[in-house]
Amino acid sequence: MNRSEMYPPAVAGVGTTRYGRFPDLDAYDLGQWALREALDDCGLTHADLDGLIVNRIPSYGRFAELCGIDPRYTLATPGHGRFSGVCIQTAALLVSSGTVDTVALVYANDGASAGTTYGGDASGYGGAAGAYGTTDAHWAPYGMTSPGAFHALMMQRHMHLYGTTPEQLGEIAVTFRRHASLNPGAVKRQPFSLDDYLAARFICEPLRLFDYCLINDGAVAMIITSAERARDLRQPPVYIRGASQASSFTGSSFPPEDFWAAPMQAVAKDVYAMAGFGPQDMDGLMIYDNFTPTVLFTLEGFGFCPQGEGGRWIADGHLRLESAFPANTSGGHLSESYLQGWGLNVEAVRQLRGQCGERQIRTPHAIQYMAASPVVTSVIYGRTPA
Repeated sequence: MNRSEMYPPAVAGVGTTRYGRFPDLDAYDLGQWALREALDDCGLTHADLDGLIVNRIPSYGRFAELCGIDPRYTLATPGHGRFSGVCIQTAALLVSSGTVDTVALVYANDGASAGTTYGGDASGYGGAAGAYGTTDAHWAPYGMTSPGAFHALMMQRHMHLYGTTPEQLGEIAVTFRRHASLNPGAVKRQPFSLDDYLAARFICEPLRLFDYCLINDGAVAMIITSAERARDLRQPPVYIRGASQASSFTGSSFPPEDFWAAPMQAVAKDVYAMAGFGPQDMDGLMIYDNFTPTVLFTLEGFGFCPQGEGGRWIADGHLRLESAFPANTSGGHLSESYLQGWGLNVEAVRQLRGQCGERQIRTPHAIQYMAASPVVTSVIYGRTPA
């Protein structure tokens, strides 16, 4: 993407299911539910869609058949969380190039009811190594059989190098739960204190119970179209000002020594140039929080604070709702539900529309989504076009 497209992209509609455990609904049911909500949100119908991108839905063909659509462009992507940003960037490029007019992006996760696990042997979702994808376990370093272990080792290194403390990680979990307490749709709404966080059991030291995301059933849909068309629809358009990605696969069977700083810096350079904004211009942050350390690594990598200073910066309260950079105002993966980035992007859209009630950021103009992983992605949303 660059800023000279003939058809600048915008988010016209968003839709979500409830989150929790729905044993009578599979991924197709959940995806259809979210898509109906997104179409109703913007006043379109299935017949208006000529692009379909699905994430974590077993068969794109079956899903399209159930929805009664024959898109001109179809794509199915792996169920890794990094692909929310990849899918949104792809949809923006499709619209901006004129390849399609209106793209539906649909994510569905029935992981809670299906008993999905994230670790163990290579048959488990997100199992051994391969940038914590499912690969031959022989590639994995001993004990490195889950995303949690991967991030725990990274956090041990950060603590050793920079003196980062458990209390600083706890500030992330406590803050996001406080935000979730203001979100009627969050799965976990009961606030807890820093003492409660420190008293929780270790899962993989130094990560405790509240450092881990919440696996639930749920689905999310987004409708992306041209800014010109979006302006004639039911909701005010939210403009995609920039979207970028970069990868770090070389040696990715082991935790990266730079905490993914190199690809994050590359993405930051691109996405801020596209958007015409810098980090200081962001009114809110949506940070991929599969684990609390990911938030810390992201803030350093995207330039919100110097390398090694993330813990102290967070402890100063910069992520709280009343601060300069309120983050994960829905509660994020740690407290709203683990939606692999999708829910955070919907929250960005709703914040810019002013639809978030008690957790609403005051007059936001630009909100950034960021995900740190072997594929770094970022999307900047704005109330006005570039």
